[in-house]
Amino acid sequence: MTSSITQALSDGTQQKIVQLIAKELSVAPSQVAAAINLLDSGATVPFIARYRKEATNNLDDTQLREIEERAQYLRELEDRRMTILASIEEQGKLTDELRLAIEQAATKQLLEDIYLPYKPKRRTRAQIAREAGLEPLADALLHDPTLIPEQEATKYIKVQPAAEGVEAINIPDVKAALEGARDILAERFAETADLLAALRNKLWNEGMVTATVIAGKEMAEEEKFRDYYAYSEPIRLIPSHRALALFRGRALGVLKIDLGLNEASEAMIPHPCVAMIAAHFGIENRGRNADKWLGDVCQWTWRVKAHLHLSTELLLQLREAAEAEAIKIFSRNLRELLLAAPAGPKAVLGLDPGYRTGCKVAIVDATGKLLATDTIYPHQPRNDWQGALTTLAQLVIRHGVQLISIGNGTASRETDKLAAEVIKLIAEQKPELKVTKIVVSESGASVYSASAFAAAEFPDLDVSLRGAVSIARRLQDPLAELVKIEPKSIGVGQYQHDVNQRILARSLDATVEDCVNAVGVDVNTASSPLLARVSGLNRILAQNIVEYRDTHGPFPNRQTIRKVPRVGEKTFEQAAGFLRINDGDNPLDRSAVHPEAYPVVERILARLKKGIEHVMGRPEVVKELSPKEFTDDTFGLPTVKDILIELEKPGRDPRPEFKTAIFQEGIESLTDLQPGMLLEGVVTNVAAFGAFVDIGVHQDGLVHVSALASKFVKDPHQIVKPGQIVKVKVLEVDAARQRISLTMRLEDKADIPSPSADNRDRRPHEQRKRQSREAQQKTSRKPEPVSALALALARAKEKK
Repeated sequence: MTSSITQALSDGTQQKIVQLIAKELSVAPSQVAAAINLLDSGATVPFIARYRKEATNNLDDTQLREIEERAQYLRELEDRRMTILASIEEQGKLTDELRLAIEQAATKQLLEDIYLPYKPKRRTRAQIAREAGLEPLADALLHDPTLIPEQEATKYIKVQPAAEGVEAINIPDVKAALEGARDILAERFAETADLLAALRNKLWNEGMVTATVIAGKEMAEEEKFRDYYAYSEPIRLIPSHRALALFRGRALGVLKIDLGLNEASEAMIPHPCVAMIAAHFGIENRGRNADKWLGDVCQWTWRVKAHLHLSTELLLQLREAAEAEAIKIFSRNLRELLLAAPAGPKAVLGLDPGYRTGCKVAIVDATGKLLATDTIYPHQPRNDWQGALTTLAQLVIRHGVQLISIGNGTASRETDKLAAEVIKLIAEQKPELKVTKIVVSESGASVYSASAFAAAEFPDLDVSLRGAVSIARRLQDPLAELVKIEPKSIGVGQYQHDVNQRILARSLDATVEDCVNAVGVDVNTASSPLLARVSGLNRILAQNIVEYRDTHGPFPNRQTIRKVPRVGEKTFEQAAGFLRINDGDNPLDRSAVHPEAYPVVERILARLKKGIEHVMGRPEVVKELSPKEFTDDTFGLPTVKDILIELEKPGRDPRPEFKTAIFQEGIESLTDLQPGMLLEGVVTNVAAFGAFVDIGVHQDGLVHVSALASKFVKDPHQIVKPGQIVKVKVLEVDAARQRISLTMRLEDKADIPSPSADNRDRRPHEQRKRQSREAQQKTSRKPEPVSALALALARAKEKK
């Protein structure tokens, strides 16, 4: 009996969760139910999105991730609801009305508000007062304000020493009795759920966050936080990057942060929130004996209890929302970086620039195999420019290098100039060898160099040279190389060290998983870190695949993968469609067609009366086919359409065509820049306030969100993405502070006056006025406070 009841309750809860998510995402409940069932059965998001479209009616990976996250939240909510019901029932205080309120609570916050009066807690002042018998005094004064508080309190004066099993009572006078009664009412008021919700709502909608510098810290962090030394902004309008800057300043002991209403409201008597408390309990000043005392209790409730509780809670809410936005931005940037255009199978010379320790050189062939390494010293203090030039030219010619990949760290521009001279020398000595140079981000290369995987891959290679290998390979295939690096170390985040690291890691792992499976993996060449990101696989299974491959040779077909230790039916089902075999027994194995759908292909071939080799890669052969002809009870229209597309372009790569930016000759440092210059650059990072662009001078410039386009831009990701090549104009250069202001609005004038210390909005006056009007028309958020730009520019330096 118990088991069936539990199952019924579980089914009911599941149905409630399904209905709620379906409403939130504007999809059918059947879609949500199917997605949750598949996820619960162990299916991955990439697998469901690609191979179970019939079940979910074409939910994409983004929707599936939202369902996954929301279902987890709602299940945790239901677990907490059951725990709270059990706790209150155990206390013997669970009424039908209270049960209904708990069962109808839609958020964790509301649930905790309802539970607050019943939540076991350490002995409070109010609890001590209740034990001393002061609750009748509190109730009497609340219900009958005509009573004289001092006179009524004399009835409760009591001093009693502690005895065995009995706490001491110490109410020596009227003052102590009234204070105890006040504490009882204050706790009761501050734990009233609907009142808390109303106060929270008012503080969120009208609250102002203020920041002030802590005495003695004015100079310690001047560059980072001076824009917040006298700061105030509505809490609901603070963008994520500013919120995280505030919390970082507080964590470092530089800033003090407070939350209250605006100055005019704070000066009102009574305070608006105190008035709300009084009104909720029918307390008003009508000149009765206890009215003033009750008003003081309301003020005490706000000042000591509710304000502290709510301000802490709302600041935490602000932080969590800011972290969620920062994590979302990080994941989006990571996706763009991982799906950047690969240069493909070309021999690459990787250069990890440096001064004193020299430039590390590594050459890899078209498959990524390391061919040669060296160290050259073209820069100070040795200045062996000619020797470095000769060495590089010889290596390029000997190994048929087509691309030179240059890390963008220290000495990058000088090394880029060296590479340019190498290319000129090659053109003279071996004109048929076409060589191109590209500056790439070296973020994470040092992390890879010191990793266990790098040590296993190159046990006899110096750590410093491993970084040059990574720089070379990430040009060939950014995805395959960057998956070897902890996502947090790739350097495309915003305040990444200030956010919840567990949630960040989960989000970034999901992003990497989606990217890897969107592209597909060659099972015969992929590294174990890349294989570990394939749907259904993990680190152990990936290593087993590599070891099996090393022992038995390349996999001839997908079915052979079943022979790998610990690869069961479920694992094979989840992984097979994303694993490619390019030169195997079955041409279909190099496509994204899942082995379970090969019978559909056989029906297509029978209909065409052709062999697979005469169909794959020939769009003209299949374009006249009707997908409906090949559907059945197992494979519906979406799957058949995908199969036909794969037959037209087997193993198609969703990544864009490889292109390179060309940095302007002679522009190598900030001192070479002049306002008005038109330059080409590469977007290195995108944040809520704009985009950072590498223009080849060691320091990324910032294109503020207001300068990304001629129209109003709410989200910079709508305009740019990491790795994108853009044309920019230099607006301003602050060499002392290592800051470059850029614009993608090439018609903008650069001869603008220097901003004052407290106003760093670099947009031309008319542009500011127009975009301010547009912003107010399109959003309730006020235009970005000018301090954002100054703070944002500082992030470029930190990112390196």
